[in-house]
Amino acid sequence: MARVLVTEEIAESGLNQLRHAGHEVDVKLGLSPEALLEAIVGAHALIIRSATNVDAPTLSSGRDLVVVGRAGIGLDNVDVAKATELGVMVVNAPQSNILSAAEQTMALLLGQARNLPQAHSALKNGKWERSKWEGVELHGKTLGVVGLGKIGALVAQRALAFGMRLVAYDPFITDERARHMGVELMPLDTLLAQSDFITVHLPKNKETTGLLDAVALAKCKPGVRIINVARGGIVSESDLYDAIKAGHVQGAALDVFEKEPCTDSPLFELPSVVVAPHLGASTAEAQDKAGITIAEQVQLALAGDFVPFAVNVSAGDVSDVVRPFMGLAELLGRFIGGLLDGKPADLEVLYQGDLAGSGTKILTLCALKGLFAATGNEGASFVNAPALAAEQGLSFSESSTVTSHEYINLITVRSGSHEVSGTLAAVGKGIESRIVTVDGHSVEIPPAATMLVVRNDDRPGMIGQVGIALGEAGISISSMAVGPSPAAGTAMMVLSTSAPTPAAILDTLRSADGISDIHVITLS
Repeated sequence: MARVLVTEEIAESGLNQLRHAGHEVDVKLGLSPEALLEAIVGAHALIIRSATNVDAPTLSSGRDLVVVGRAGIGLDNVDVAKATELGVMVVNAPQSNILSAAEQTMALLLGQARNLPQAHSALKNGKWERSKWEGVELHGKTLGVVGLGKIGALVAQRALAFGMRLVAYDPFITDERARHMGVELMPLDTLLAQSDFITVHLPKNKETTGLLDAVALAKCKPGVRIINVARGGIVSESDLYDAIKAGHVQGAALDVFEKEPCTDSPLFELPSVVVAPHLGASTAEAQDKAGITIAEQVQLALAGDFVPFAVNVSAGDVSDVVRPFMGLAELLGRFIGGLLDGKPADLEVLYQGDLAGSGTKILTLCALKGLFAATGNEGASFVNAPALAAEQGLSFSESSTVTSHEYINLITVRSGSHEVSGTLAAVGKGIESRIVTVDGHSVEIPPAATMLVVRNDDRPGMIGQVGIALGEAGISISSMAVGPSPAAGTAMMVLSTSAPTPAAILDTLRSADGISDIHVITLS
């Protein structure tokens, strides 16, 4: 059972999912930074939203942390680099609130165009001001979408229905994809000069903070209106205030602010500014989806499985073809780690058969994780395995070929002077892993928690010699495979044992006549 610390409100459905999985859910809302440092001690998972600042000291205090889960999209309140350094997975729920955020954008876009909040407030205060709050139509206007990701694309789709001309800036989107959306891609400066409305849909980082500052706003078409439902700080609030006061920018609609909560800002004094208290994801549907999604991600992380929405795991998408081989790849990494006797070396992974070209990056990461776990780095994870390789000056790579002579799919892991191959085999109604070659010897054996790999002279009596030594130590052999060497005169035994082989027995076998090499393999 793991302790899951929850510091902000998420849907009860997500919390119940964690409880039903057997985890202790510790809900502590409104913690100060100092109180968080105390509360995180002993927690295996931390679930937050946007208000909790997960900085380096917080992560360092959470020595048992496996995962930080952000019930939403943005991660500017999480020190992802420090989490990666510590091997802590960071996950989010990137698709939970995209519809709600897109609809909030359209609501603010319409509210800004028609001055709805201002007219509403005036009328409730007894003022009938039809001419004062005259607005503009969206039809025929140019909407500049800065960031054409999931939310930006949904906004473009909805704006198209209003008859708007759509232009966008996004260096990661192809012209062809944009054309399919009815959007014209262009440089940012061109978009600024042509747009009647500009809506921002970017993550907040070093490159995007202050993107729309005084210089950028000066390049905008006179009378432009700015909408930001992404992150505060992408639009400079002080520069926006000056541009509106000067009359160059007509108005703005803001759902997010540089510092939140924000209850006092010079922008609030301007009648052409529409504001909301970060309501982009504040729908019952989005909250429920975010709670369930983040609970699922946290459960996977706590179980040591791959997490689809892990932001600091360099694996890309995982296809249904690849996913069943993840356990095998890690097992092969552990196996070769045992052959290396605790001294990791450069890693190369070869994929043969249907796996070739199927997005095997996650499998290579699994093998690397297994290698480090078997060579003294029990804290190795999907997150920190690449960093461990860099620290130790080790390289890791992969290659693939569609050719696989005997097997539909084959994974071969090479490190140092060793090589081990494995596949998945149908057994009864299920699928099981199989070790099929070790250092060029053909052996087919199911993996076990503890195994021995013995290289010996290819002559009678060698199997009996090993079996007697293990039997005298009270160790049973549950399965065994024997493979002759491609070079005449040597052979290999791969044995599954009921318990780890004591060091004294290993020393006895190593000194025995005819045994040239012996390795202990631990796969549990």
